[in-house]
Amino acid sequence: QVYLEESGGGSVQAGESLTLSCVVTGSTFSDHAFGWFRRAPGKDQEFVAAISWSGGGKFYANTAKGRFAISRDNAKNTVYLQMNSLKPEDTAVYYCARASARYGSRRLNEYDYWGQGTQVTVSS
Repeated sequence: QVYLEESGGGSVQAGESLTLSCVVTGSTFSDHAFGWFRRAPGKDQEFVAAISWSGGGKFYANTAKGRFAISRDNAKNTVYLQMNSLKPEDTAVYYCARASARYGSRRLNEYDYWGQGTQVTVSS
């Protein structure tokens, strides 16, 4: 069975930073792309960032571009999301997901396993 466990969420002030981690077990980690998504209160789940199997391909939602950075450590089976210059509108539950392929996607249905999420709250 494949498990994804997120950590690193919390409550911060606007302008501060957080780093989310996602530890993956039960999967051939290096064969898959991974993504981060988020769901804000009252909104649909939305794509944040994705990284390819090798780490060489990364792309971001426009809301994350220039502030967030996705990375992976294949030796530790871990995916990270470094979030800088956080804004109140970044408040959401953040989810890590495993793509069914080696290259990431913005589409939710191309991810086959999901973590339980970690709450990020940004106050002004």
